[in-house]
Amino acid sequence: MKKLLLIVPSLHQGGLEKVCAATARLMQPYFDVRIAVFDSRNVAYDIKGIPVADLRLPSRPDKLGKVINVWKRGWKLRRIKKKEKIDIAYSFGPTANLANIASGGKAEKWLGIRSYMDMGNPKQIRLFCACADRVVCCSDTICREVRQKYRCDKAVSLNNPFDLQEVKGLSEQEEAQLPWDEGRILISMGREDAVKGFWHLMKGFSLVHKRLPDTKLMIIGKGDFAPYKELAHNLGIDSEVYFTGLKKNPYPYLKKGALYVLTSYYEGFPNAMVEAMSMGLPVIATDCMTGPREILEDKYGILIPNMSKEEDFDPAHIMEEDKNLAQEITSLLENEEKMSHYRKMALQRAGEYTAESYIEKICSWAKVDC
Repeated sequence: MKKLLLIVPSLHQGGLEKVCAATARLMQPYFDVRIAVFDSRNVAYDIKGIPVADLRLPSRPDKLGKVINVWKRGWKLRRIKKKEKIDIAYSFGPTANLANIASGGKAEKWLGIRSYMDMGNPKQIRLFCACADRVVCCSDTICREVRQKYRCDKAVSLNNPFDLQEVKGLSEQEEAQLPWDEGRILISMGREDAVKGFWHLMKGFSLVHKRLPDTKLMIIGKGDFAPYKELAHNLGIDSEVYFTGLKKNPYPYLKKGALYVLTSYYEGFPNAMVEAMSMGLPVIATDCMTGPREILEDKYGILIPNMSKEEDFDPAHIMEEDKNLAQEITSLLENEEKMSHYRKMALQRAGEYTAESYIEKICSWAKVDC
């Protein structure tokens, strides 16, 4: 049985971390799987039964520290690869990719590009293309760009896997604790990060709530969201907005939703959006780079123009793009026929991202029978 090493910065929260954990579980029947993590504190995902090597080298803020970390991580990974006789080392995201490269060794190097933000560093992408045996892109759009712009025929596309039956089971494991007893809830998921554009969401929601007073807004994700809470207060909607914090199992909360809204200005393959779709939530999403267009295709959900990326917490400054977002949300919520249509389309599309196709691709590249 071939040995597969998955390399990831942490397993605390985030899309690439979640996909790493899912990959470990899915590939266990076909590979001898183990995980190498830079920092194993606060593991949020199910990795029971999978050997985990903690390099004990968490991120450092200073530039010199980052460089030193790359080589220290590489040295530790080299020892793991040699001792465990690893056949394939698959890394998730830029910092893991650099450590994978620095570790050298005979194992195949699969380097994962997990977000379009990674494409903003051409020098790094060229390095990945030069050093990788395979460049694994989370979206078809990223894969095409790597192949065309960098003339990298090692680039392949691997969309994230989803299991609708597992999602259904997780949604029924517990009851979501909400501050409201009724109302139509708009949901978005993501850590507190400017790239998510949550200030647009909150300004847009404030306009929706004026038109439809029964609406609420719930944001699921890690962070204290202090500036967003202040914005909610200044917009007069603080009692209508709920920040749940990090949820290891977000599905009982998604189950309470009426509509999912994504306002990011960059994505890779937006896991959270497809997770919401797997719960039958209609979707409105920005046409950002990359992910939403590829998934929604102008028929499985509603795309709106990408919005500005400059953070703006001024409650008096509501832009046309915020008004447009509010109009799209209101228009959909007021049309039950459209809501029903997009619920069905969301479930249909989410069901196409199967674990089976994910497993088949990895096995075919690794030349392993599945």
